[in-house]
Amino acid sequence: MNTHTTRDQLAVVSQSGPTVTFFDARTHEPLRVLEVPAEPHELCFDADLRLLYCTTAYVSGYYHAHQGRARDITVIDVDTHEIVATLDTAPDHAPHGLALDPARSRLYVSVEATGNEPGGVIVYDTRTHERITRIPLMADGPHWFTITPDGRRGYSTNKEAEFVSVVDLVRDEFTGRIAVPGSEGLDVSRDGRYVYVAAPKGDFGAPPAAAPGIRVIDTATGAIVRTLPTEGVVFPVHTTITGAVLVGELRMAARTPGSTLGAQDNGVLTVYAPGTLEVAGQVEVGRFPLTITSSPDGSVGYVSNVMSSTVTVVDLTLMRVITTLEVDRAGEPGAHGLAYLPAARRSVQRTGPGTAGPNRRR
Repeated sequence: MNTHTTRDQLAVVSQSGPTVTFFDARTHEPLRVLEVPAEPHELCFDADLRLLYCTTAYVSGYYHAHQGRARDITVIDVDTHEIVATLDTAPDHAPHGLALDPARSRLYVSVEATGNEPGGVIVYDTRTHERITRIPLMADGPHWFTITPDGRRGYSTNKEAEFVSVVDLVRDEFTGRIAVPGSEGLDVSRDGRYVYVAAPKGDFGAPPAAAPGIRVIDTATGAIVRTLPTEGVVFPVHTTITGAVLVGELRMAARTPGSTLGAQDNGVLTVYAPGTLEVAGQVEVGRFPLTITSSPDGSVGYVSNVMSSTVTVVDLTLMRVITTLEVDRAGEPGAHGLAYLPAARRSVQRTGPGTAGPNRRR
């Protein structure tokens, strides 16, 4: 039975929970804490089928500091808050980023390199959950993945690899590299003209490899046409429906012994104005901002902070904090992936996912 179709929700991963917590997006009341497989990372919402996808990258630990790579994608019904399926990425492993093309019923999932293949992106049919193909990204550690609004082109950041991967999603082929000094988060502009890439990658044991900032890439030419300088290293990048660009900057403190994620002060959300990309405002958030999303009208931003295990809710018009959500955790890493879940507006005919395929487990 659908129990929460009349309210918007915010879904938040706790990496060491390991859980997904559902909040009422208006009142910020917790609705349900759902246990999921260990080390959940990112989320992606299919509004047509009312399904939420959650990647699990590692058995425990972090990139380059883990105790084994996982291979699960958990599928959650957002109205019943129940797990309805698990996709097995084998022979691939360490799924990270997610992107959805609802027009073509495609889910894209970035995965790390194996012994035989470079890192890549797996393509699933969202109606059947069957694996369609795998596109190589020619790097060991693909993380965030985004697609243009027309669904024709995809881009992946690659941590230490000094390029962003470009793929043709019509032909399902790797088509090129765009040079950047390592990279973290990225997103595409709402008109598809630009990709915004956070570079260089975060490194807690050494100074950044290059001046931190957002590389603005022209999708028509593949050229970096502008760099938006930032004071700190940036992990998450998000574009709102209005065209604003939101980035989460880290602020480092004195080293804390025993912390794998480095010593963190409160981070900063920097908002770049639509069109001009001039700084429109900054708001202090929690420690180590890692994922950003926004409300469908672009008026509210949500920043997950993995070290403080909080979500900072920000009024993007007044540039002030509305509230801070606490997310339970069992270890060092807390709040991670985010997804805004608009309420169901009409009845949707579900097709396909009632039959298990070779990459789908009950």
